Amino acid sequence: MTHQSAVPDKKRSPLHTAGSLLVVVVMNLVMFPLIVLMTVMGIVLFPICFITGKIVTGWQNDRVMRYFVWVYGRAWMIIMSPFVRFKRTGLTRDNIDMPCIIVINHLSFFDTYCMALLPVSDIAFAVRSWPFKKLFWYRPFMRLANYLDLEAIGWEGTLRDSRRVFERKGAILVFPEGHRSSDGKVQRFYSGPFRLAIETGVPILPLCITGTDVLLPPDRWWMMPATVCLSILPLVYPREFIGDGETAHINLRKHVRKIIAEHVEKMRKEAA
Repeated sequence: MTHQSAVPDKKRSPLHTAGSLLVVVVMNLVMFPLIVLMTVMGIVLFPICFITGKIVTGWQNDRVMRYFVWVYGRAWMIIMSPFVRFKRTGLTRDNIDMPCIIVINHLSFFDTYCMALLPVSDIAFAVRSWPFKKLFWYRPFMRLANYLDLEAIGWEGTLRDSRRVFERKGAILVFPEGHRSSDGKVQRFYSGPFRLAIETGVPILPLCITGTDVLLPPDRWWMMPATVCLSILPLVYPREFIGDGETAHINLRKHVRKIIAEHVEKMRKEAA
């Protein structure tokens, strides 16, 4: 079974036939309004859902909020299902040890929604400041979920807030490239999540995603049908690199980037 995330550039657009053009037009005319409607309804119904969820589960506020973020992503995938296929490889609850630091390659704005493919919901995203500043309709929910605004809190704040998540068996999710890839290939990684792993002893969980660059790449505002695949790799334990001294986090970073880049390329080739 194959997917479309790595088709050659000349095949990335389906607009070469009238039928394909019609599908793309219908997809965008239907999906964008549905996403907006779902978001507005979610905001309106949120107070009731949140209070009910907290009473039923007894969880702390941030964990309840993260669960509803996960549900929101699931709802998005349901409404997108007529045009987007979603595949998971190796993603079972038994394969994810919590706490962990999830690192994943970054292709599209919709990558964050696709994290609802994960079988766990207690995940705090660690992101740069722009989502907090520009996505104002999401800002209160990101704050309630205790997402990490990396530029605002700095390294000490990141370390402090991450430890709080880890103490409660949650996960931190980071896009270590820091930005979306423009060509589908894995770019350079920043050191933050790997330094965090070394200092806390929490393992790295590498994830690979393909297909969202077909769905909605960074240089295009309209969506196209695609197959999105999310694949898990084995945990990488920081204790295996601690003996490297001051270069431990650098070596860990290089190792994780290498295995993610190789697996993403393998996924792309299998889809070609």
